[in-house]
Order: sequence, then C-alpha cells, then structure tokens
Amino acid sequence: MSAGSGSAERELGSGDAEEPQRHLATTPSSRFLQAELELNVHLGRLTFGEPVRYVYNPLEYAWETHRCYVETYCREGQKVLFLGMNPGPFGMAQTGVPFGEVRSVVDWLRITGEVGHPPDEHPKRRITGLACTQSEVSGARFWGFFRRLCGEPSLFFRHCFVHNLCPLIFMNATGKNLTPPELPAGERERLLALCDTALCQVVQALCVSMVIGVGRVAEQRARRALSAAGVQVRVEGIMHPSPRNPLANKGWEAVAEAKLIELGVMALLNNTRAGQPPLA
Repeated sequence: MSAGSGSAERELGSGDAEEPQRHLATTPSSRFLQAELELNVHLGRLTFGEPVRYVYNPLEYAWETHRCYVETYCREGQKVLFLGMNPGPFGMAQTGVPFGEVRSVVDWLRITGEVGHPPDEHPKRRITGLACTQSEVSGARFWGFFRRLCGEPSLFFRHCFVHNLCPLIFMNATGKNLTPPELPAGERERLLALCDTALCQVVQALCVSMVIGVGRVAEQRARRALSAAGVQVRVEGIMHPSPRNPLANKGWEAVAEAKLIELGVMALLNNTRAGQPPLA
C-alpha cells in the first residue's frame, strides 16, 4: 500500500515552481505549508505491507481545509506547539485539521473548504469531510477545552498552534485504525524518520519555545527527534484525551489544566490567570 501523492503538491504548479518557492518563505504559515509539501513528496514514496491495507493522507485530499486552518491561525509570535501523533478517522481524516472534530472545526475554528477523497477508501471509513456526522471524542475534548477556556480562537492562537507529527492514517482490512507504533518496525522507522525531519523544520520555522506532546508517544518522539537534531526547544507533555485512556475518561480537562498551569502555559491562554508564572 502506497502513501501516494497528489493534489497538494500539484497545486503549486510544476511549471511555476520557483515563484511559489520564493513566496512560501515569507510568512510562518507559508513556511509551515512548504515543510508539509516537502514531507508529502517523501511520504508518497513509502509503501506499507500487512497489517496496513489502507493509507489516507488528508494533506492531499483535504488540502483546501488544511490550508485554510494553517493560513488562518499560524502566525508570528506563537510560543507553544501542541503536537499530536497522527489523524483520527473522524477528526483530521475528515477535516484536515489536527484533532479536527467536525463541530469544533466548523463552529469554533470556522474552517471552510472542499474535502475530496483518498484514492482508495475503506467502505466503512468513507470520507464525508465537513459533513461528517460522527464526532471524534479526542478532538471534541481537546478543542472543547480550549474553547471554554479562551472563548475565541484568537486568544488560543495568539501564542499556540496545533500540529500532528505524522499526517497519515492507517487502517487494516476491517477498517480498524492502526497507530504508527502498531506498524512493522522497519516501516514505522522509515515513516517516523521523515516525520521527525519535518517536525524539526516546522519548529525552527515557527520559532516556538515549547513543544507539548499530546500523549506520551508524541512527547517522547518529539524529544528524541529535536534533541538528535540539536534543536533547542523545551519538550513537555500532557495526557492524551482519547476515550481509550481510562484516566482521560475520568476528567481529562482537569488533568490538562493542572499540567498547563505547571508549565506556565495557562497564563498565556486565560487573561484572568495573570498571577500564573509566565512561560520561560
């Protein structure tokens, strides 16, 4: 199974490559998108064997909504990068937005655009884009927390941005979601080595001072990748809001808030918490 390549890369226009390359170096959002386009080229050369039967890349078929998210919210001065692992089937796989539960993406982030389809879809995992009616619990918890905390997206994105280490979603023959740690070791390491390189490019392009892995796997991978590349950035972590996590089901928001207070991030997100220590 190939990771594929497609419309996002072609959108730049192969005959006009030099001019878009110059343009894409001018803003944080354009530098971010350029790093993702370069990653897409490399991912398109990968192949995956069993148990992987289907590979979706929302940075291809959902590029329009993804670009809307990045161009709207990726900006100068952001200090914190929240980092997820890879898309969920009813989140970013549908919307092109990390932790992209549809109602949060449409109603709060106000993302617009057309979402297409991967070349090969599992019949039980169809892409319906922003019309998807199934909620992703992780995304609803993640964005719902920041919506209640910040009120408007502008307050959250003044200092923070959200990204996934790996843009691909993997499924087996039955449509079961497979996370990168569940892939065969050789394929997993080839995949994550490319994603590690792209993460380092993104962190340097955005000039963030802290990366917060959402979940232990993302945190550990980010720490390893950035340290190995000599990128000087603080790496921390918060609990993943997945319903597979029993602790998250007992009150993820309270755990996340306590950790963000400890890290000094809460003061950046809620003006009423001015007494909290600032982010170093």
